[in-house]
Amino acid sequence: MEINGITDIARYLTDEAAAQDALSKLRWPNGVQCPLCVGGKKVYETSYTTTARGKETVRKQWKCGACRKKFSVTSRSIFEGSHIPVGKWIYAIFLMCSSKKGVSANQLSRELDIEYKSAWFMCHRVREAMLQEPLAGMLGTGPDSIVELDETYVGGKKKNNRHAKRTAAAGRKTAVLTLIDREGDVKTVKVPNVRKGTLQALARPIVDQSATIITDAHLSYEGIGEYFAGHHTVDHSKTFVRGVIMHTNFAESYHSLLKRGIIGAFHHVSDKHLPRYLAEFDRRWNTRKERDGARTVDVIGTAIGKRLTYKATIG
Repeated sequence: MEINGITDIARYLTDEAAAQDALSKLRWPNGVQCPLCVGGKKVYETSYTTTARGKETVRKQWKCGACRKKFSVTSRSIFEGSHIPVGKWIYAIFLMCSSKKGVSANQLSRELDIEYKSAWFMCHRVREAMLQEPLAGMLGTGPDSIVELDETYVGGKKKNNRHAKRTAAAGRKTAVLTLIDREGDVKTVKVPNVRKGTLQALARPIVDQSATIITDAHLSYEGIGEYFAGHHTVDHSKTFVRGVIMHTNFAESYHSLLKRGIIGAFHHVSDKHLPRYLAEFDRRWNTRKERDGARTVDVIGTAIGKRLTYKATIG
């Protein structure tokens, strides 16, 4: 599958067979294999029809000669069990990968002509695909590496939460710790508080000991230099930048994108679903050097093997 821009996505919206074929080739570049019995190559092709909102969609299906079970290109993936055409899934993933501040479920509902509930669940399934595995290596492993640490509070404004069953928790902010390697990736974690023990305990297993840590003057970071190559602080009450290197501009930039997305696109984010939203923003930042099309294909690839049910989403 090759996606260079929105023009490559458009044909999948009108040609569902092409969308399914593209996903099949991405998933099984060496030929269709059964995902249910792990590697059954003797398969028989068939098809079935689904109906959503009065529209019929024909989908390919295969039967494994080994386990005798039927499967489709969406089996064992975030797309499994969905009646939404594969072409619309690809378009939704492209929008979420190309929009710096994210895309709301309302916008997807309008553009894809699907129910809001379906669009909301769709977004969370894509975020599940965006959730990256634990870091293969620590942040700050390069020579003379610098890692910025900064905490903030997110969650949206109380007036933006117009849910019919809004509780007293509406508008309550949630603490988030951002660890960002200036030459690499970012890792954002929801934290129960911003106390010294909490923040430093989270940073130690994520950041390499050879890295230099730069933070603001928050008292919770005092003594963190004992675990790393060095620690420098910037007191924002006196100055924004100390010299050329001593600043937390990278972390501040990331927080700006995160907060603008939450307030501008989503309006309100619950504490329960916040980790998935953080995974979405982390994934876009960590692939910022890639083109939107390449990022989309990458996310579709990581959607294979993951599953998120509606029951698990609403808890």
